[in-house]
Amino acid sequence: MTTPVWDFVRRYAGADAARLHMPGHKGVPLLGCEPLDITEVQGAGELYGDSALLTESRQNAAALFGSGATLYSTEGSSLCVRAMAYLALTLRPNGTPPVILAARNVHRSFVSALALCGGEAVWLWPETRRSLCACEIPPAALEKALDALPAPPAAVYVTSPDYLGGLADIPGLSAACHARGVPLLADNAHGAALRFLDPCLHPLALGADLCCDSAHKTLPVLTGGAYLHLSARLPAAFFSAAEGAMALFASTSPSWLTLASLDRCNALLADTWPRELRRTAKALEKLRQRLARAGWTLRRGGDPLRLTLAGDGAVIAARLREGGVEPEYADRDFCVLMASPGNPQSHLDRVADALGENDLPPRRPVPLCMNPPERVCSVREAVFAPRETVPLEKALGRVCAGIPAACPPAVPVCVPGERLDRDALALLRALGHRSVEVLTER
Repeated sequence: MTTPVWDFVRRYAGADAARLHMPGHKGVPLLGCEPLDITEVQGAGELYGDSALLTESRQNAAALFGSGATLYSTEGSSLCVRAMAYLALTLRPNGTPPVILAARNVHRSFVSALALCGGEAVWLWPETRRSLCACEIPPAALEKALDALPAPPAAVYVTSPDYLGGLADIPGLSAACHARGVPLLADNAHGAALRFLDPCLHPLALGADLCCDSAHKTLPVLTGGAYLHLSARLPAAFFSAAEGAMALFASTSPSWLTLASLDRCNALLADTWPRELRRTAKALEKLRQRLARAGWTLRRGGDPLRLTLAGDGAVIAARLREGGVEPEYADRDFCVLMASPGNPQSHLDRVADALGENDLPPRRPVPLCMNPPERVCSVREAVFAPRETVPLEKALGRVCAGIPAACPPAVPVCVPGERLDRDALALLRALGHRSVEVLTER
């Protein structure tokens, strides 16, 4: 498969041109990567504009992912999430309210997208919520929620996989959406590699209409590299508006290092990387079995490239670090590890050796005590209203103005415009927050 962006960047780096253009390092290798770090020089074009290099590269990516079109981001999936929300809200049918029906475990970028686009969310809550990261919505529950609305929403929005590796029932959810003429949007930031497993578990292949992937999270791509995928099922208006939607929220100074890595990744995905991904998934399953025999409790049935241990995540993470393993995420109930072909078998063996036999006291995840909060005003009204920061002990009954969400996992506890009750404040405190932004009282 061709790599036009990567080839161009390498040619320019080897041309020894006098760089009387940005960036200021002028190709001098202070870190080592500077010769390959260029800007929109002659022949390169713009990321969201006229660029034959990028057009060819994106067509390669679309063929690999089976999309109707694939766009690049050098600002992660956060940019793609905002573009997805914008497209769904601005291209909704006449008479459709600017509302998106969304599972509550969204990334904070979705909330900021609502504020910027003037949209509103109707939240989907699971029957039992055991983690801020997870929000399991069966198709039947979605059908009930859709039918309860006075009018169809602009879209339905889910996160799959979630931070713990849980996979939504995309075929069932998409069927419920499409039967009612509603597009399904999927935040697949943590699942780009799912396209290349056997069976394929990528949301776009399973029925999602718009999908974002953070390529850098699971593929050999530099940090910030991401995709926005459009299903071939979408109306032509989505394809016409997609680049403009990305450009609306994007920087005009994209990282060409990141673009080159997205482009180079295409060639790897067309060659040996899928086979290596499947090998890694099998090796990780053997590690799960080994840990289960050692007494560890694992979440099963989710992302094959993620290992999620249930228990006191902080204690588990500390034990891993003592053994030379750095996990992806840990909280009071879970510890998450992510694997790719970049991890040799020795890394997985190190995980097993570091954990050893499970001698920790038995501990079950504690359900989150948080009911759907009272909505006082819209997200946009709250975000752009005067605010102040107050200690949690003085925030009861106040209206949330910020998006309190530590990263990772960047899932908000509460959303701007919601009234803070005792449950929300207790959860904020448990997650390490000591203060919160609230609307200024008049």
